[in-house]
Amino acid sequence: MPAFLLTKDGPIATLTFNRPEKRNPLNVEVLLEMEDLLHSVRDDPDMRVLMVTGSGNSFCAGADLSALKGITNPQERQRALQAQGTRRTSLTARVALVLRELEQITIAAINGYAVGGGWMMSLACDFRIAVAHAEFWFPEVDLGVPLVPEGCRLLLELVGPARTKEIILICRHYKAAELRQMGLIHQVVPTAQLCDAALSLAQSLVNKKQDAATWSKATINALTRRRRVVRSDLLLARE
Repeated sequence: MPAFLLTKDGPIATLTFNRPEKRNPLNVEVLLEMEDLLHSVRDDPDMRVLMVTGSGNSFCAGADLSALKGITNPQERQRALQAQGTRRTSLTARVALVLRELEQITIAAINGYAVGGGWMMSLACDFRIAVAHAEFWFPEVDLGVPLVPEGCRLLLELVGPARTKEIILICRHYKAAELRQMGLIHQVVPTAQLCDAALSLAQSLVNKKQDAATWSKATINALTRRRRVVRSDLLLARE
């Protein structure tokens, strides 16, 4: 079974995490596949909007920790976690940045758990719609590892340093309604309405003037990261 499903309907693409039996976790292979798929969307001139969602009852449960099963000694477990996490965490940050910098407008349709790197992927999207029972948290500090800088930066951009410290250091679990009040979720809907709500938003965005929408997104991203903007269209030039 592929780790992702990529479907296209006219100018709207949908990327679906597709390992529901494991709650759609991230490992090196999954992240490399996701990066390739995001590049294919980026390079498709017909694509205007990308929706990202999960199969089953999870959006993305973060790091795949299945390799740690059977390790009961705390010190050994910690060493194993750090050893197997180095490349995965750097890839998670890299893929989140690719997702954030897409020219296409992106919508996270969050159907359940969004944990660690999974929550980070949703934060990298332009819009976030979540079902009411969706649950979010960053477990990294409890696991003894720091959250990657890209994850910290995404939160800082959206909620500022005080909330970012609360979310990362306390490792609290948040429901969608609470994050809606904090500005991290744009819309909370019943489970049965998630697909329709995301598609309705996608279709409204497709109807916008493409150049104006694309350049506006690029300008906002650049200004958020304190880059100097002279001409918005120059922000879209690829190296």
